[in-house]
Parts: sequence; structure tokens; C-alpha cells
Amino acid sequence: MPDPIYAIGDIHGQIEMLEHTLDKIERDGGKDAKIVFLGDYVDRGANSKDVIDLLDKGMKSGKNWHCILGNHDRMFAMFMEDYPRTDYRLKPGYDWFHERIGGAETLASYGVDADTDRRIFQLHEDALNAVPQHHLDFINSLPLTITEGDLLFVHAGIRPGVALEQQKEDDLVWIREGFLDDPRPHDWLIVHGHTTVPAAAHYGNRVNLDTGAGYGKPLTAAVFEGAAACWVLTDEGRKPLK
Repeated sequence: MPDPIYAIGDIHGQIEMLEHTLDKIERDGGKDAKIVFLGDYVDRGANSKDVIDLLDKGMKSGKNWHCILGNHDRMFAMFMEDYPRTDYRLKPGYDWFHERIGGAETLASYGVDADTDRRIFQLHEDALNAVPQHHLDFINSLPLTITEGDLLFVHAGIRPGVALEQQKEDDLVWIREGFLDDPRPHDWLIVHGHTTVPAAAHYGNRVNLDTGAGYGKPLTAAVFEGAAACWVLTDEGRKPLK
């Protein structure tokens, strides 16, 4: 049986949920448990700064943690560039500060007031002074996918039928249509987040672990011993995810 790998869905600034989830994983798999974080560490929740800090320090300390890039993390990084950008995958009229996206909450966690009367260049200047460079280095270093045997971890999903090395970043962090509705088997069991579901769900060819922590709903962790054996990790222990 393969060694267990734990995966955690979209965190969205929920530091207390994250700490509780890490405690559950440690009780199940010990301090050296291998954990894959599925992206979207920032936005919506109140403590994006603390989440990034915890993950960055954990990886630097040698923990067996592996973080991948989510679309919200990418939007944060885009805003922090010398000339801030808006992700073109957003709907018309949306930007990182739209109430449904949550960038204002991310900047607030760094002490920057994203009041709607302020202009973008003012927010940008304050953000550059407030966000530590090592937080940006952490985000900008994140891979798009992690493969472990017959498991592939990715934030949003893949474009079915396209070789992994030919997948586009936009799809890996944003895709829904063409992936969620495709029942065909892939080369791996795809473990992803990005699209909120009421509870962790196994669809045969993929597992979705985004259960809405960014909206105050539970943060979900699962444990995999290869693609054939997986469980949701609860306060009472493992429950089969079939």
C-alpha cells in the first residue's frame, strides 16, 4: 500500500480552520505527514497573511508540505506586480477587489484599507510597503501541478485529452467547463479544488475538496493511499470517500 498523502482544499484566509485541519492530519499521520495544499490560500477570509506565513514557514522548516498555485493566489501576485494587472478570466466589471473575489480582505490582513474611495495606485503603493517580499516569493514559486503515482493534484483541473506538459496555466487554475462535466478516465485520479461543493465528492475520475471555507463553510482534508483508497479526514478519523 502506498504511503498516505493528505490533501487540503481551498483555504481562503481561514487560519483557524487550517490549524485545526493540520492538527487532524498530525493525529492521523504524524508530524511528518506528506500534505498537498490545493491552492487559494488568500481572499475572502480574514487572515490571508497568517495563512501564507504559516505555509511559508512550514515549508522552509522542512515539513513535508507541497503547495500549488490557485487562481486567487495568482490574482494577488498580479496585483503586486510593478504595474498591477487584472486576471482576464474574470467577468466584465469584476476585478480583484470585487466583493465576490475578496482582494480587499487580503490587503486588510496586511493592514491596508482597500476603501472603495481610494484609487488603485494608492492601494498598490500601500500594498508594496505592507506585503513582505518573502510572501510574494512564496506565491511566485508555486508549481501548477504535483503528481504522485496515480494521483495528480491541481487547483482547478485539467483540459481532458491534453498531455500534462501541454496544459495551459489558465486551465490548471481556472477550468470548470470541459473538465467537471467530462466523465472519461484520465491518466490519474485528479484531486482538485476551485469549484465549491457541499461536501468532498468522488466522481470516479476526480475528487473535489473545495467545500467553501472562503464562505465560512468547512475546510476539508482527505487522505489517499493511491488512487484506489481515499478517505475524508474528520474529527473522528477517516471516513471512506467512494
